[in-house]
Amino acid sequence: MTFRMTSAAPRILVIDDEAQIRRFLDIGLRAEGYQVLLAATAAQGLALAATQSPDLLILDIGLPDRDGHEVLAELRQWSQLPVIMLSVRDAESEKVRALDHGANDYMTKPFGIQELMARLRSLLRHRAGEPELPPRYDDGRLALDLARREVSLDGIALSLTRKEYAVLAMLVRHAGRVVTQQKLLHEIWGASHVQDTHYLRIVLGKLRQKLGDDATAPTWLKTEPGVGYRFLGI
Repeated sequence: MTFRMTSAAPRILVIDDEAQIRRFLDIGLRAEGYQVLLAATAAQGLALAATQSPDLLILDIGLPDRDGHEVLAELRQWSQLPVIMLSVRDAESEKVRALDHGANDYMTKPFGIQELMARLRSLLRHRAGEPELPPRYDDGRLALDLARREVSLDGIALSLTRKEYAVLAMLVRHAGRVVTQQKLLHEIWGASHVQDTHYLRIVLGKLRQKLGDDATAPTWLKTEPGVGYRFLGI
C-alpha cells in the first residue's frame, strides 16, 4: 500500500540520533508516499511532535540528550500519538518496559524496512477515524497547554503538584469519557497502587480546591461513584 504525496499523506516523525538511520528511514518512508519529519534529539523531536501534528512517531531509545523512555513518558502526558520504539537493546525487559509505558510497538536494530512499513500501516489503520485532540484546552476560564505543561485559571497560572497535573492532564486527554480509578492509579502511581483509591480522592480534592470546582455541581471534574472520573469540558 503506497500513499500518494498529497496534503492528506500521513506524516511520520522520526527521532533518532544516528544520521544513517534517519537517512534510511527518510528515503524508505518517502518512497512509500509518507511525509517525513526528522529530529536528532529528544528536544527537537518533542517540539516537532507538539507543533507539526504527526500521525505516528518512530522513536529511538538511545538519544544523546534524554533516554527514549523518558521522551515517551513525557509525550504520553499530552498525546496518544502511535509510537514505534527502536533500539539496539533486544532484552525482553526493555520491550516490556516500552510497551508498559505507552509504546504501541517495538523493533530491534537492525530491522527490515518492509517489516517496519507493515507495522506502521497497521498502527495507522488502527488510528484511522480517531482524530486526536489538540494539545491545548481553553474554555475561556480553564486553560491547559499539555505540551508546555502549563495550567491557568481566569488568566492566572496554577501551581499544581506533579500528581495533580498528571491526573488533570489524563482526564483532559480523555475529555467526556470516564477514566477508571484503576487506570489512573496504574498510569500515574504504578501497577502496585491500583487499589490505593484514597490517593486519588486526596489529589482530586486538592485539584477541585485549586480550580474552585464544586464536587456536587462540577464544572470540570465529575466523580462517577465507584468507577472513576470524567472531565466535563470538551
